[in-house]
Amino acid sequence: MTDTASGAREVCALLSDGSTVRLRPARPDDRGPVLRLYGDMSEDSLRSRFFVVSRRSGEQAADRLCAPPEAGHRTLVAVQGDRLIGVAEYELGDDATSAEIALAVADDFHRRGVGTLMLEHLVHIARENGVSAFTADVLADNHLIHKVFADLGLRVTRQYDGPTVRGVIRLEPGERYLAAVDNRGRTAGTASLQPLLRPRSLAVIGAGTRSGSAGRAVLHNLREAHFNGSLYAVNPHAHAVLRIPAHASVTDLPHPPDLAVIATPAAAVCDTVVQCGKAGVRALVVLASGLDDGAIAELTEACRHWGMRMVGPNCLGIANTEESVRMDATFAVTKPVPGTAGVAVQSGGVGIALLDGLSRLGIGISSFVSLGDKRDVSSNDLLQWWEGDGRTELALLHLESFGNPQAFSRTARRVARRMPVLTVDAGRSEAGRRAAASHTAAAATPTMTRRALFTQAGLTATRTLGELLDTAALLHSQPLPAGGRVAVVSNAGGAGVLAADACVDAGLTVPELPSDLGGKLLALLPAGAGAGNPVDTTPEVSAQELSECVGRLARSGAADAVLVALVPTALNAAVGADLVTAATSAPMGRPGVPLVAALLDQPERVRLLRTEDGPAVPSYGEPQSAAQALFHAAERARWLARPPGRSVEPAGIDGPGAHALVEAFLARDPVGGWLDARETARLLGCYGIPRLPQACVTTEREAVDAAARLAGPDGAAVLKAQGPGLLHKSERGAVLLELRGESQVLAAYRDLTRRLGTAMTEVLVQPMAASGAELLAGVVQDEVFGALLLFGLGGTISELLADHAARLAPLTDTDVHELVTAPRYTPLLFGYRGSSPADIAALEDLLARLSRMADDLPELAEAECNPVIARPDGVTVVDARVRLLPRHARDPYLRRLP
Repeated sequence: MTDTASGAREVCALLSDGSTVRLRPARPDDRGPVLRLYGDMSEDSLRSRFFVVSRRSGEQAADRLCAPPEAGHRTLVAVQGDRLIGVAEYELGDDATSAEIALAVADDFHRRGVGTLMLEHLVHIARENGVSAFTADVLADNHLIHKVFADLGLRVTRQYDGPTVRGVIRLEPGERYLAAVDNRGRTAGTASLQPLLRPRSLAVIGAGTRSGSAGRAVLHNLREAHFNGSLYAVNPHAHAVLRIPAHASVTDLPHPPDLAVIATPAAAVCDTVVQCGKAGVRALVVLASGLDDGAIAELTEACRHWGMRMVGPNCLGIANTEESVRMDATFAVTKPVPGTAGVAVQSGGVGIALLDGLSRLGIGISSFVSLGDKRDVSSNDLLQWWEGDGRTELALLHLESFGNPQAFSRTARRVARRMPVLTVDAGRSEAGRRAAASHTAAAATPTMTRRALFTQAGLTATRTLGELLDTAALLHSQPLPAGGRVAVVSNAGGAGVLAADACVDAGLTVPELPSDLGGKLLALLPAGAGAGNPVDTTPEVSAQELSECVGRLARSGAADAVLVALVPTALNAAVGADLVTAATSAPMGRPGVPLVAALLDQPERVRLLRTEDGPAVPSYGEPQSAAQALFHAAERARWLARPPGRSVEPAGIDGPGAHALVEAFLARDPVGGWLDARETARLLGCYGIPRLPQACVTTEREAVDAAARLAGPDGAAVLKAQGPGLLHKSERGAVLLELRGESQVLAAYRDLTRRLGTAMTEVLVQPMAASGAELLAGVVQDEVFGALLLFGLGGTISELLADHAARLAPLTDTDVHELVTAPRYTPLLFGYRGSSPADIAALEDLLARLSRMADDLPELAEAECNPVIARPDGVTVVDARVRLLPRHARDPYLRRLP
């Protein structure tokens, strides 16, 4: 077992009360602080830790904890500010897979999550070093540590022996452990945002006396919003700003403020942040832009040392419209209107546009955060805040980057079950990805990875900012449709055609209405009306007639949504918005059928039409916007109806064997590279991935013997040249098929040798695979998003048709099923038009095993199975390639701050 250096870097994380703590390995100079930790402990705490009340035990523990690191011994210390508040250690015994652990936490930090947090990080380090179990001897009456073990989320067994208990913790993180970590992270994260979003006192540092300064604008907005707390201005050159008394520095304030908005020039930001930390400020909003990397690192370090959460730098500010807060700490001109939308953006300009749009629609905001450079507080934090703030019903995100996509996906997936989460899919493909080394890597564009994240997390991803507001208006005001069937009603045939085309283009359907329903509609409408779909009401339709028509369609069950497209006419006094409002003022009569309007003379892109008794109706200036919003609503309904999914655990996995193979390869090739055919086969075998038999040969005689031994039922064999540069073999003519008999095998081997020369290091001999559907299944490691699973059409035309779907690992059973059914090619796998169906269960099992391999091996840069032959009697990997790169094991769910 290799004892890696993981854990050697200091990390910061949040305790359950929202305060910040730093975790790092113990050092020799920690001996004094550790002695003070034990010296300040009560007799009960010392007894719980050492089973006896002895200060000498503390000295011995300090000597051992702070000694230079040894193989098999790991120690973590927890530090808050300049004070050491906890230690945790493990030490291997005779069994290299089991380690004895011990914890100690300062008395005044009990029940704040210090011990649990240290244990989580110790689990991560131990698993990285091959440890699979922790053991601990604990006094039976040490209820605190028993609760820590029980709440950890791992399987714990106990053996009682008089006054002591022998506990064994199995280090097998599964869904229960991840859920427990999530819950602790949510509690800590939400608590840490209290001083940021619900401050009881606030200081604007750098509030200028001249008009046009950001600090002055923030102070003005806070005053105009009637901030419900103590408000201070900090300016060493003024006695007052906007009639608010000014103080020379944050240390001169009567009380340390919960929140400081720093509006100083960039050069003064770091010194100001240090002053805030020393003064006891708990949260910061840094407006300044133009900080270099060194300054940003210094800024972040100061925040971590003093335990302050930070928004920014380079941001517009934050706002919270709660009546108990009334905080507008932005320098935006638009004043946030109280409402139910939570907004997080990285771009200040986008933030201003969303504030304006949501205010104009009357949706308003619950809280708004301009994340700027996002050096600390992230969209993940805000999703957790909105989940529990009691006000937010709609979350809008505009993100340019993801700090931890796996954690974001897990949080968003949970939050999206409670409220719509909307974002703009601003990702674009990069031409450079097309030069990737494999079909799998070439198919995995940045757009695909983002969409995989959005799909799994249940995010509603729009293409533009306007589309984001279009969809928000619908989701805010109308119920979700049960499906994608739309009934179009129009007072002009041309408008109806435009609306119907827009629905089909958006991915919706406009079904023909049942004949009996058509007859009932014609009886309601003026002469000359048409009752197909679209329904043409004629320009003479009255508000009452339109209302009855729409209500009848909504109650019929023939459509999941109704789109009313109107053009202005001179034949009816009530036209456009007035007609829609009058027609929909009565209840629709069938819950769950949304109504939207497209008014072709409407100057605004979208607005909400208020009715007397029913919900507001979103009205769009063109049918395309209405149709796209309906499509997003239908997709959200579909996502909510899908099973949440369970983790998949394929049987017969040889994890230790896989790790040993990877470790041996990287020891031989430290920079990484492609596995050879033998190693690839062994690695796939560790995960039970079915593949064709094979033999690697280097001589003609070996090739002939292997072909005779491995030839398929029809006596045919295949020769494939192997070599570091032979990645796309078909393009090099390095694959020779349908070889029968010794003479054909010999001729093929000699042909490969002549044409490829030294590029060929050996030849892979396989039986000719039985015919079936040729598919691609693979993994590519994205530096931002993690492991991406791809599935779709394979073979030599894989890149040409680009019929692939993707999901991020690890996959749930729902993800696996959706991955199999997403490509356009999928109907052929299910027996399209009489064709033989493939073994879908075997395909799903293959993807589950690839997901497990990707999740187990962070060194896995690429793995491609292409083609995979899918038949009614199972699936077989015909060709496979695996590339490894050295990298430290990553735990995306380990709690730590950026």
